[in-house]
Amino acid sequence: MTEISRTVTEDDTRRANRAWWDLDADEYQDEHGTFLGDVDFVWCPERLREADARLLGAVRGKRILELGAGAAAGARWLAREGADVVAMDLSAGMLRHAREAERRSGVTTPLVQADALALPFRAGAFDIVCTAFGAIPFVADSAAAMREVARVLRPGGTWVFSVTHPMRWVFWDEPDESGLIARNSYFDRSPYVERDEDGRLSYLEQHRTVGDRVRELVAAGFTLRDLVEPEWPEGHEEIWGQWSPLRGRLFPGTAIFVCDLR
Repeated sequence: MTEISRTVTEDDTRRANRAWWDLDADEYQDEHGTFLGDVDFVWCPERLREADARLLGAVRGKRILELGAGAAAGARWLAREGADVVAMDLSAGMLRHAREAERRSGVTTPLVQADALALPFRAGAFDIVCTAFGAIPFVADSAAAMREVARVLRPGGTWVFSVTHPMRWVFWDEPDESGLIARNSYFDRSPYVERDEDGRLSYLEQHRTVGDRVRELVAAGFTLRDLVEPEWPEGHEEIWGQWSPLRGRLFPGTAIFVCDLR
């Protein structure tokens, strides 16, 4: 059962998403693990890789936090590039897959289970914080998450995160022609939720406009250096959920915010 809900609390959000990702971790990795790799940093379903984009800049010797790391393929890639990396996620199920991938790859990083709204690190602990679709879309108070990231970054540090492009909120999450019809208001910030057969909240995702994101960042002390909207690459025919060649060639599916702490 799905809905757009106006009555979901932060505690509801945390419980639902932790339970969802714990239960879905195996299926998610079965479906997407090959695409993401064991030691790689893929920013989005458009297949933009950090090895090519270098949105984080030089990482060798840098102290980096991958927030909402999932199975932590990105963190392991950064470690192999010479960074000092911590991988953090809310889901024990996803971190279990991170540990399994460490055994396969031989690349290890510290793994931390924690909430993006209460990062268990001292102020100024990191040079870079990054996430590819982690944490930010799943917290009710994303402005508070931005402030937490700012707290653990040193002055001048870098914060880069990818999310579903806000304009996608206008369309249903369908990869075919039915996903080309505008049906929802871009300006409706009510979260998308799913409930189980007993009516319990089982999944939740938040929407913010581009302007909302910019205001959150500026209020937290960041300067927005770039907003990357990856184009769908030629020859990429794989469908990932709502992402497909049909939709990707017409409008963006991912927004990547590249920021510096003032």
